[in-house]
Amino acid sequence: MISMNSCTDTLESTVVVYENDFSDLDLAGFENGKLFIFQNDTIAGFYHNDTVAMRLSDLPTHNVLKITTEILIHDTWDGNADDGIGGPDYWYFGIDNQEVFRTTFSNSPCESTYCLYQSYPNDYFRQNRPKQGSTQTNMPGLCLFGAFPNYTTRYRISKLIPHRNPNVRIFWNSDLRNEGIADPVCDESWSIASVTVEALVVN
Repeated sequence: MISMNSCTDTLESTVVVYENDFSDLDLAGFENGKLFIFQNDTIAGFYHNDTVAMRLSDLPTHNVLKITTEILIHDTWDGNADDGIGGPDYWYFGIDNQEVFRTTFSNSPCESTYCLYQSYPNDYFRQNRPKQGSTQTNMPGLCLFGAFPNYTTRYRISKLIPHRNPNVRIFWNSDLRNEGIADPVCDESWSIASVTVEALVVN
């Protein structure tokens, strides 16, 4: 990944090459794409340790891709818990065959005597409080905690990635731990609320 904070970086052009909030039920180019309605919005999901991907072709000339993904983290994510039974609960994404961002999320209540920290908004392994960097926290869970508020958390993740090829495959996945859980998908899952891809020329 790159940072454009340097005084020598100049953004010459940017083109939005893909934008989808799934309200038009459009899954063109998706692998393992599926839709469902959550809180009156149509979103892609829900997923549990299975890859969803999207292919784009004939991109304009560029040397950087800016990929912005809005995701929803549902139910009992345990963040950095390292017992190998309930966590750590990873989410990651990448392009082509390269993973570019791996982090953890926690939907756990955080008390002075007990707190399951997460890595986001940083890469794994950092210790941040549950739901740090989120854009919305007041939604109910999806399945196991569907009757309880504050068990779905929304995040907007945006990354700049060096890239020049006219074609790209973007993939998202998780590595969730649910040892001894009869229905792991109901215990922890995630969804995609929107995806935006921009082709940038940076000099």
